[in-house]
Amino acid sequence: MRIRTFVALAVVGVAGIAVATGYGVLHHVPDLLSPDECRASVAGHEVTLATEQAENAALISAISVQRGMPARAASIALATGFQESKLYNLESGDRDSVGLFQQRPSQGWGTREQILNPYYSINAFYDALEKVDGYETMRITEAAQEVQRSGYPEAYADHEADARVLASALTGESAHVFSCSVDEQGSASKKVGSNGLTHRAETVRRDIEAAFGDQTATPVGDGGRAFEVTIDQVGHGWAMAQYLVAMADRLSISDVTYDGHIWSSGSSSKDGWTTASGAGSARLRVSVHR
Repeated sequence: MRIRTFVALAVVGVAGIAVATGYGVLHHVPDLLSPDECRASVAGHEVTLATEQAENAALISAISVQRGMPARAASIALATGFQESKLYNLESGDRDSVGLFQQRPSQGWGTREQILNPYYSINAFYDALEKVDGYETMRITEAAQEVQRSGYPEAYADHEADARVLASALTGESAHVFSCSVDEQGSASKKVGSNGLTHRAETVRRDIEAAFGDQTATPVGDGGRAFEVTIDQVGHGWAMAQYLVAMADRLSISDVTYDGHIWSSGSSSKDGWTTASGAGSARLRVSVHR
């Protein structure tokens, strides 16, 4: 059985990975996505994921950004996740291995319950990676092996190219190159809370803070369905924007607008990011379904 629920715990921190491509990659994700599918396209290399895989990849990358680690860290973590679990939060595995990285309670990674919480397991992986001297310049498979101590030390190399593409997109190194095909969601309570947001919008705000740390979020009308997040760096803005696209199905997100581009759910989601006039880089706007 696969676990998809994300529990918003206090996040220890996040590590990001530097990838060769940067903001100069400007092409849009192709409009060939199937329902419940996500895709990243960087420098001619494409990676396609199921929605659940994309959610986990986005969280792995977001936590790397929040921890202030180099983008290289996210590439290492993503390659490890691909090899160990195909980026699914697995309830079982070899012997007592569980979770995204198939960490073992018997080997000191934590309790089974802790490891099955992706916030915990991702931070535990990064905690171990930070103790690896020189991981930033190691081959990805070598750094992953230093953390995992696998019986197949070269296996992580099979996933390096895909991991680099996802890390480049989801840590914000490459702009508007990650998109998902997401159906429109049904209606929910329109009651606006004391913070000016509906329950759905407040859930998104809390999710952002669980992944990226404290943020300055301001309601922007629309019946409490929308808010803006203040962005201090364009790279961080694109990390958050593409994270929200990955989480759009789970969080009932209808639109994400940032840095001259907009992503919308429903039939438009297959088009990926499109241009949006008046959308600057100092604020990211997110709206949820009614």
